[in-house]
Amino acid sequence: MLKLTKLSVTGLLCALLLGGCAQQATKAPEPIKIKFVVVSMFEIGDVEGDQAGEFQLWKERADLDTVLPFKNSPHDIYLNEETGVLGIITGIGTAYSAGTAMALGMDPRFDLTDAYWLVAGIAGIDPEDASIGSAAWAEYLVDGDLGHQIDMREVPEDWDIGIFPRHTRKPYDPNKPEPTFEMLQLNSELFNWAFELTKDAELPDMEGLEETRSMYTDHPNAQKPPFVLKGDQLAAMRFWHGEILNDWANKWVDYWTDGKGEFVTSAMEDTGTFLSLSLLDNLGKVDKDRVMVLRTGSNYTMPPPGVTAVDNLLAENDGYAGLDAALESAYIVGSEVMEEILTNWDTYQDRIPSVADLP
Repeated sequence: MLKLTKLSVTGLLCALLLGGCAQQATKAPEPIKIKFVVVSMFEIGDVEGDQAGEFQLWKERADLDTVLPFKNSPHDIYLNEETGVLGIITGIGTAYSAGTAMALGMDPRFDLTDAYWLVAGIAGIDPEDASIGSAAWAEYLVDGDLGHQIDMREVPEDWDIGIFPRHTRKPYDPNKPEPTFEMLQLNSELFNWAFELTKDAELPDMEGLEETRSMYTDHPNAQKPPFVLKGDQLAAMRFWHGEILNDWANKWVDYWTDGKGEFVTSAMEDTGTFLSLSLLDNLGKVDKDRVMVLRTGSNYTMPPPGVTAVDNLLAENDGYAGLDAALESAYIVGSEVMEEILTNWDTYQDRIPSVADLP
């Protein structure tokens, strides 16, 4: 039997303590350096092999084959470790998008300090500006929820809408308060660079698009084949539709941007996503100046002549006429930006691209 002396017991205790200290001193794994984040909002079924939602084309074509659990989100994280591209699905609505973006930004597994962010999703599109399948780069993100609302049956006779900003007395009150969450502006240099890089992209003009757009006889831009344009984004949790609310959306965006913005697309999430990224920027976790928003038209925001808003909206609930084209356009345009940044990472890791970088 081994006889332990007082000296040997002391030595054994020291060895155990030192071993424990050494274990505690072991460094945590280095965070994965991310170069590009693709933010989508929903998927229809599986992330590959069936009817695509916003994420599926990115999953398949950008080879996002490494799957990491993400308990703070409705979906896992998908990653290409070789290229440094990461993809997430936030869930629908500003609450989901804000929470998911914040959770990713605080995740210690990733280094996102130099990452570029691309929000790429479908949207309603104003027929005054563009056709379904078109792709719009946004500079301004305007929130359509914060504010006061009175039912139209109870508003004064000289009001054209019952929605008006907080801390004001009527719609589009000229005594406008400084925007807090109502309006957010992206980096204009990056926005202009992304548009100029992709403005001549050839977008798919799929079967059925012409039939739908030909109905919009009062809107020449709605009858064009899909194209790339500049156009700002209104985010609201309600899926609104119709000529009256489309007119409100145009005035609301114009109001909050002091006439600098142009309402083109309607969706739900982008103000929430960008607000979280702005707060993460305050913590040094991300760079909010590297955020881009691309929305592609899956449906129009108002009906064509001769169709009621109710009938058109209910028909869209059965499937968007421009869904597949919008998904393809989002990938075609967005991946061109992604590939340009990745190819020139030695330059764009330290310096955000601008129009001056284009040939």
